[in-house]
Formats: sequence, structure tokens, C-alpha cells
Amino acid sequence: MTQTTDDAPTNDALLLAGTGVQAAASLHANLTAPALMAHSLRKGEGRLSADGAIIVRTGIHTGRSVGDKFVVDEPSTSEHVWWGKINQKLPQAKFQVLKGRVQAYLQGRELFTQDLFAGADAANRIRVRLVTTGAWQALFARNMFIRPEPAELEGFEPDYVILHAPFFEADPAVDGVNSSSAVVLSFAEKLIVIAGTQYAGEIKKSIFTVMNWILPERGILPMHCSANIGKNEDSALFFGLSGTGKTTLSSDPARRLIGDDEHGWGPDGVFNFEGGCYAKVIDLSQSAEPEIWAASHRFGTVLENVVADAQGDLDLTDQRFTENTRSCYPVHFIPNVELSGRGATPKNVFMLTADAFGVLPPISKLSPSQAMYHFLSGYTARVAGTEKGMGSEPQATFSTCFAAPFLPRHPSVYGKLLESLIAEHGASCWLVNTGWTGGAYGTGKRMSIKHTRALLRAALTGELEKTTYRRDPFFGLQIPEQVDGVPSEVLDPRAAWSDRAAYDAAATALVKRFEDNFATFSDLVGDDVKAAAVRAAA
Repeated sequence: MTQTTDDAPTNDALLLAGTGVQAAASLHANLTAPALMAHSLRKGEGRLSADGAIIVRTGIHTGRSVGDKFVVDEPSTSEHVWWGKINQKLPQAKFQVLKGRVQAYLQGRELFTQDLFAGADAANRIRVRLVTTGAWQALFARNMFIRPEPAELEGFEPDYVILHAPFFEADPAVDGVNSSSAVVLSFAEKLIVIAGTQYAGEIKKSIFTVMNWILPERGILPMHCSANIGKNEDSALFFGLSGTGKTTLSSDPARRLIGDDEHGWGPDGVFNFEGGCYAKVIDLSQSAEPEIWAASHRFGTVLENVVADAQGDLDLTDQRFTENTRSCYPVHFIPNVELSGRGATPKNVFMLTADAFGVLPPISKLSPSQAMYHFLSGYTARVAGTEKGMGSEPQATFSTCFAAPFLPRHPSVYGKLLESLIAEHGASCWLVNTGWTGGAYGTGKRMSIKHTRALLRAALTGELEKTTYRRDPFFGLQIPEQVDGVPSEVLDPRAAWSDRAAYDAAATALVKRFEDNFATFSDLVGDDVKAAAVRAAA
């Protein structure tokens, strides 16, 4: 029997339009959170926490399956795709086989559909229809994307369809993919196939990739960043890779959260792509991150791979399943939120990096050329031991535009958009190290959230525009000499090390990593950006 939010029977053909699936054994369309949680528990997909969140496991995939992402090689789009390890080619004929097999798999099963929006700007949003066999994955999508009003669901016609079959196993010999898992995007057919992985982040990021495809042609920069807005309607952006603090630092009691991960920046300001948050919660502290902690202890939240005891009490320090534990909740679970999902043109742009080498300063002011350089570099450093196969030393990671896995077009497209927006609006740009100080991981210590928040506050209030700066001799960064509430030895990364010669060696090595990585872009940027990469000591 077909079910909608109010359990009234409806027409399967309308609710499955555009999916290629003709019928379901039972179809649960646009159910609300309580109903989806009830179905998830009925199906044995998860268990409740003591606070009513649903705790689920994602099987062998506890993160994105990077090597299994493909873009269909289609004549109408092929010349515009950034082909390579990020966007692997899948021939059209193979896609037709995989699509048909997944559609046949979904046919006649119990299905859950959600019709949702991506994009808080009505003029630049897309309509998304998810079809999945998982009740909790439907709840994940409902939490993450923008939920239409009932009137907006009438006659809903999707722009993009996601066929989600987490337990379907692809066959590389038949489907032309690399393993039993596959995430395949067809921009011509406006169809996404996700198979063989239960990790729900693939749903979220596939639509982010679509927005990264669509918006540049409209003069809008899609961004992997969080955003918030102050009482004076001053917006701020926070770029950064996973674990650098985007969600934590943008969830500021003194400012309204616009969104925690994906936004667009265009002529009318910034807008959130999503209607929810997907926070990393390993070692989450109630005292340091009260908003995220509270949201993770609420009915309707989805907790991925989080450990709980027999009573359902969470242990957010336990990483037995993965270090990448996640909490997915609607954005209104955060108390101080901008419900419109929109904000004015940003006045401040922060680029966050968790430098596990302990070299970069806690904050530094960037020129427009330096901002372009660090945006294209997209640097952070993974900590030893947090990922399988890593050695004893931190590993530098460069993800161009802080979003390489989700960029279907060449990075220069996004870099030029950022460059023009900064030039047009005069936003102040900052590099913020949320990683280590006083030494590398294992010797130094993690940057204090209290100090980082104080530095951000000084930038947001304009205090840092009034202070004096000194130039870092390795990266040419402008480092403030004094900030209220932050010790001077914290501001100077070299002074924080007991062995200054060891700092110099570590800084020199990190500069070399930057230079080697940026060689890819040397022919694509102007002389001013190239100069930003040159050490002052050179």
C-alpha cells in the first residue's frame, strides 16, 4: 500500500515519476521524522538512544567510497568535466546497464521516497527525488535537505533523481565500475545511482556535486563551507576540510547559523544548499560545543556509527567502528539559526586548516592573491592513526577549493569565481589554524577552541583591522602581534616551539609540500598569485 505523510493512499506512478521504477510492494512517500523512525525500528535498521535519536551502523563503508565515484561520459557534458581520479569516466552503455539493474532491483520492493529542495535561494534551487530501500537513509535526506511546504509537494517534478540501493552489489565485469559499490552521476539524464554502500553521506555529497556543476554557469560560486551572520547582518564564510572545525566554529551563540557545510555565493549574497547539519561528533564536548551536543541528543537526529550502552547513553569518545562518527539533524535543532538559509554578501572569509605539523599561525591575514593561493591549495594535515594505513607522522592533504572530491569542473572555474567575488566586494580573508601548536602532533598540543573563538571574534568585530602585523618569513603571512584574550606566544608559532631549529625545519618542509602541490596550477593563475606562493626568505 502506498503511504504519504498522512497515510492516505496515492498514485505510485506520480510519486515514482522520473525514477524508471514502475511500482513498489509498498511505497512510503514523504513521511515525516516520527514515521520514518518507526519504520526504521520496525525494519531493524537501528536502535534508539536514551534521548530518542536513532543510532545506525553503515557497515564496511564508514565514509565516502572515493574510488567508486563516476561521471557518465556524455557528448553534451564531456568537454566540461574535470576528468581524472576524482571524476572517473563511465561509458554511457555501461551506465545504462547499471541503471537498469538497479531499477529492476528496486522494482517491487518496499521503498521510501522523499521530495526535497537543494538551495535556499528559490531562483537557484533544484528539486530532488530520493528513492531508497532504507527508512533511516530517507530520514537522513529529510534532515539534510530543505523540506518543501505541503503545497510545494503538489505536482512536484524532480530536476534530479537519486536511485539509492545500499544493499545492491554492482558487478565490475558487467557494470564497468571498480567494486561492488558505485556512485554514478549522469548530468545529461539528471540521474544519480548509489549502490553498494550504506553510508548516507554519499546522498548528501552527490547533490553537492550537482550544485557544483550547475551554479558556475549562473555566475554563482558553490562552496564547501559553513556560514553564519551577525547582529549587524554581516555574513562570514568558513572553508575547511573534514575535522577542521567548520561546523563547530560557525555554531556561535553570538551569531545566527546559516548552514554548516554547503553554500552558494552570488549577486544576492550567500545561501545554504541544505536544511540540516552533518556534524562529526568524535570526542564531542558538551562544554566546548553545546549546540551540536544538544542537537545530537534529540529525537529525530540520525547518529552514524556512534557507540551507546545498553540504556542508549552515548559514548562520543568511542571510535571502535570509525573515527568518522556523525550526527545528522535539521538545522533548526541549533537554537540560533537563520531559518531563511540566506545572508548578505560576506564581509569575512575564513580558510580553516588543521595543521598537524604545528607550523602555521593560529590566524593570519591574507591578501586577495594569498586567498586565491590557499583556496586552490586547500591544505590540511591528517593526524597519524586516524585512518587505516597511515604511518606515525602526520600527512599533508591538499584538496583544491577545499572540495576536490565534489568538483565536476576544473578547479580554475571555482578559483576565478572566488577571485572576482573578493575583488568586487572587498571581503577580508583569513587563514586559521585549528590544528597543533608548540610542535607537531604527538609533541605539541591542539589549538584551544577558546583561543580560536577569540581570534575569530576579533576578526569579525574589526579588531584585527586595527592591530599591527608582522610578516612570517616562510609563507609571507601577516600575523597579528596582539589580540585580546590570546597569549602572544600562541600568536607566534615559532615562539611556541621549545626547539626553534626544529620549527624552522618543519616549516621549510611544509613550504616544499605547498610548492610541489601548487605546481599543478602554476599555468592557470596570474603572476600575483604565483608571487603569493614565494617565500619571503627566498
